[in-house]
Amino acid sequence: MDTDLYTAAQLREIERAAYADLPPGALMRRAGEAAAKFALELLGERRDKPVLLLAGPGNNGGDALEMAAILADAGVDATVLHLPGQRETTDEAASAHERARDGTVGFIDMLPPDADWGLAVDGLFGIGLTRPIEGEYRDLVAALNSMRCPVLALDVPSGLDADTGAVIGPDGVAVRATHTITFLANKPGLHTADGRDHAGQVQVERLGLAQDLLPAPAARLASAEVFAGRLAARRHNTHKGSFGDVAVMGGAHGMAGAPVLAARGALYAGAGRTFVAMLDPGPGYDSVQPELMFRLADDFDFAKRTLVIGPGMGGSATAMRLLAKALDSDSPLVIDADAINLIGASPDLLGRLAQRMAPAVLTPHPLEAARLLGMTASAIQADRLTAAREMALRTGAAVILKGSGSVIARPDGAMLVNPTGNAGLATAGSGDVLAGICGALLAQGWPAWEAAAGAAWIHGAAADLLVAHGVGPIGMTAGELPAAARAVLNLLVLEAARN
Repeated sequence: MDTDLYTAAQLREIERAAYADLPPGALMRRAGEAAAKFALELLGERRDKPVLLLAGPGNNGGDALEMAAILADAGVDATVLHLPGQRETTDEAASAHERARDGTVGFIDMLPPDADWGLAVDGLFGIGLTRPIEGEYRDLVAALNSMRCPVLALDVPSGLDADTGAVIGPDGVAVRATHTITFLANKPGLHTADGRDHAGQVQVERLGLAQDLLPAPAARLASAEVFAGRLAARRHNTHKGSFGDVAVMGGAHGMAGAPVLAARGALYAGAGRTFVAMLDPGPGYDSVQPELMFRLADDFDFAKRTLVIGPGMGGSATAMRLLAKALDSDSPLVIDADAINLIGASPDLLGRLAQRMAPAVLTPHPLEAARLLGMTASAIQADRLTAAREMALRTGAAVILKGSGSVIARPDGAMLVNPTGNAGLATAGSGDVLAGICGALLAQGWPAWEAAAGAAWIHGAAADLLVAHGVGPIGMTAGELPAAARAVLNLLVLEAARN
């Protein structure tokens, strides 16, 4: 899959540049051919079943009409649904309509009851949609979403914002596709927020586009290549001091579990020694992982140690004082949970963070991000990439905005969207484990950007590995993630050694 991600504005410029070198309708015909080929692959042995194509009035509908004509020529029973009174809004779409009419494509203006479709195609609206889907089109989206056959979306699922992955409109609807074939270039909205639930499996078709027509992407899909240079096999002649110390600071009264989970994440991700610095007296040891060393935070010396600060920390005056001390230190920091909330409530702490020279990674979930930026969680989710970029710019830190398709950003504007992980991560404590993994990578000398990208990727891949082995996603627990993350990390190192 193409990992470069482009915004709708960029794609319009790319499209204009491509049109300058191509005859009218060439891109639409190429899109129809690519979509028809993909549809035949999806149909497989079910080619005797009819294919339903919903064609909207714009170029997305034109792609569906071109696709229908090609499928019909291949012997497929292709049926196009056009709403009564609908007219094409572009010359290319009108020409595609004529070609479909000239062949054996069937046309209907309402869905027949109880039809046994082999495949349904969403060609209603593309990346140009800016308002919620309403009226008869909303009914069509509901009908598509209730079908039991595979649903193939052309370019983007109708109703989904290609840039943000949000469903358009506060009460909007969007097609839930099993597959999406996206044209010219990949789009960030297919991989974050609601995108992963609505796009299904994504295939990118460049349509013969020349590489020199592509500008620098707005973001990229994360992959192990981003941090591959840090995946080194361990030498025999090493000791625990070779792999750094991680100290997890948190654990106010009643919240001891969060720092313990973070510490286990750090331990299993390869930290040489792992400490738990508790704000309030808590357990003296972890019976599951007795390797963890417990201390009281007030008198703990965290010099020359990587700090993971925030899990279960609370909002007390002691927590604020220790956070200020950590921000003023030259220790690498992972700032999570309550530490983010404290920084969001204090311009002084935010200023200390922004002035730091040592590496720092923030790991907020949307509500914590909202507190930091002074907005609502729904506003964060409406444009996750912009929110992550703004947090990185304000704090000077690398940022992992957690959620479906976690967004990793750094202050210079570079962004990644993480493709690993599943719904099993939506469980208490999984973010603490992520923070611990990130701390371990920093402690082993990874720069902040690679540590953030690596931690997010490994954390998600650990959840995927558990599901592959029958654990979850329903009922997956955070405590199961550290060992799976260890397995993923070691597999990555072995693969890097072979290459």
